[in-house]
Amino acid sequence: MQRFQIIGMLILFTSCSSIEIFKEKTEFKPYKRYQNFVILNNEVGLKGFNDDFLNAMVGDGLKVALEKTGMNYETNNPDLVVRFTSNEDLRQREVFNNMYPMWGWRVWDPFMFDPRFNNRQMYSTRNYELLQLIVDFIDPKNDKILMQLTAVSEVHQSREKKKKLEKSVEKIVETYVTHMDYNLP
Repeated sequence: MQRFQIIGMLILFTSCSSIEIFKEKTEFKPYKRYQNFVILNNEVGLKGFNDDFLNAMVGDGLKVALEKTGMNYETNNPDLVVRFTSNEDLRQREVFNNMYPMWGWRVWDPFMFDPRFNNRQMYSTRNYELLQLIVDFIDPKNDKILMQLTAVSEVHQSREKKKKLEKSVEKIVETYVTHMDYNLP
């Protein structure tokens, strides 16, 4: 019985992924396996984020993750150019505040019609940040975008932004690898 509870909890936590990956644009089908790459933001000094720490973290994370796939970092004559940007939007969400407890929708609650408790607000707002990491994989020989991937997640606290970005980088590189494996002959 305890095994099923542990397995159920693992499935619940792994299936509730809060990062979604969208393949925005592909201008051509890959024709070869890319051996080396360069990250344009690191070489030219482009800022993908307003925060220098997050900018360096994403650049280094992309470099390490792509090197794990067997590619080499090459600044002189790369097969693939990688560029990243971000979109950080502050937003608000309306949240329903359940006035009724779980037992019987307060049918048996003596305080249901008490005027002191009926002035509670049904809705409130919660602030969050919609975080988008946009990564372009560009073929410099064709001068076209091989693929543009966008990782979208919600950040409710500033301390979880770093973790979300690390997971986003991992998922983007994973999506890039599966796209290449699927489309190459």
